[in-house]
Formats: sequence, C-alpha cells, structure tokens
Amino acid sequence: MKKIDAHCHVGEFGGWADVRINIEELIKQMDEYEIVKTVLCSVDHLTNEDVLDAYKKYPDRIIPTVFANPIDAKKSLDMAEHYLKDENFKGIKLHPLQHAYVADEEIVDPFMDLAEKYNVPVFIHSGHPPYSLPWSIALLAERHPNVKTVMIHMGHGHGVYIDAALKMAKRFSNIYLEMSGMPMGSKIKEAYEKVGKDRIMFGTDVPFHHPTVEMQKVITSGLDEKAQHDVFYNNAAKLLGL
Repeated sequence: MKKIDAHCHVGEFGGWADVRINIEELIKQMDEYEIVKTVLCSVDHLTNEDVLDAYKKYPDRIIPTVFANPIDAKKSLDMAEHYLKDENFKGIKLHPLQHAYVADEEIVDPFMDLAEKYNVPVFIHSGHPPYSLPWSIALLAERHPNVKTVMIHMGHGHGVYIDAALKMAKRFSNIYLEMSGMPMGSKIKEAYEKVGKDRIMFGTDVPFHHPTVEMQKVITSGLDEKAQHDVFYNNAAKLLGL
C-alpha cells in the first residue's frame, strides 16, 4: 500500500537522541516501505538548506517544509517566507518544546498569518508540557481558522494528551492529526471515525522511529483496508493538494 509520510527529518540529532539519516538513506528506506513522498523538515531552524538540497535532488519524492523559530521573530519570519516564496516549500514546521515558547503565544501569530498567505499547513509538535500541549495548539488554531494546523504526534505518549488532541480536533475543523510516536493504534481508528476520515495521517518521525513500527499501528488499528489507505496516503495528499 503506497504511503505519504507526513512527518520526517533529514540530518543528525546529537546529544540524548544520537540518531541521524541522510537523504540517500531516507530514499532507500522510502523505497523499501512504499513511501512515495515524504513531508520533510530539518533538525532545527538553522539547517533548512539540508531540506532544500534534498528537495532539489529528489523533487518528486520530497515535500519540503521550513523549520521556523518564532523566538527569532522577524529574522525567522523572513527566512520562512523566502523558502515558501522562492524555493517552493509546502509548509511550516514549529517546535514549541525545542525552542521554549508556548504554542499559542502571540509570537506565533505572524507565522500562522504567513501560512495563510501562502495557503500551506503548519505542522506543530505536540505532547510535552508546558510548551506543546494540545490545548495550547487548539487556542492557536482557534485564532487562525483558515490555517490547516497539523498536531504532530497527536498528543505523543501521554494518554491524557492523546485524549485532548482528539477532543481539540473534534472542536476545531482546521486541526489535523499526525500519529507518529503515539502508541495507541485504537486512537488512530477513533480519530478516523470521530474526528474526520480525512484528518488523521500516517507519519514516521524518522530517524527517531522506524517506518515498520509506525505502519503496524495503522495496520492493527482496526481500520479496514480502504480506511488504512486514507490514513497512509489519501489524507496527506488532500491536505497538501497533491
């Protein structure tokens, strides 16, 4: 079954993570697991050129997103607009936990406005207090109803946060869910049935997770083959206008 990976990185994460993948390794992995396209971001806001290089080398396989840091304010905003306007990037990645700001802070609003201007989704890390909790992301999405806001990890590994991600997505129709790192396959089915058949997407968070681990959560979720195809491919294709 062909797939679009809605959340993947290229580069090296040092320190506690100690994981890495280069573009050649990623393409080989994609081929092995029938991942036809990957929504790609870098390791941080300083390494977006790695994504640009990957996109130029594999334009039919890579969907590039720009990693932004609202703490850098205008500098990062100008950088994000450059990649969206001049380099054909297709989304914005935000990581409140990594850069230590609460997801619904006013400093994030210009980046949401930029996403609306270029009609691209915003991918936001979720699931870790105090910065990236589902409630905060929902408050941001509420202020920007015209921006498709993807809650990466849909609450991650904490049951209360996973439940909150589902509740917030039910409340706000511009919230989408990506399931990498979220351990409960049953919640993928619940999202499909109760949030929206087109608002839950497959992702891997490579190099942190292996595609087979994330695939099994969809396969064993209880969804039938047609619904699995929506999660694996159709929903991301629709979100990104492919």
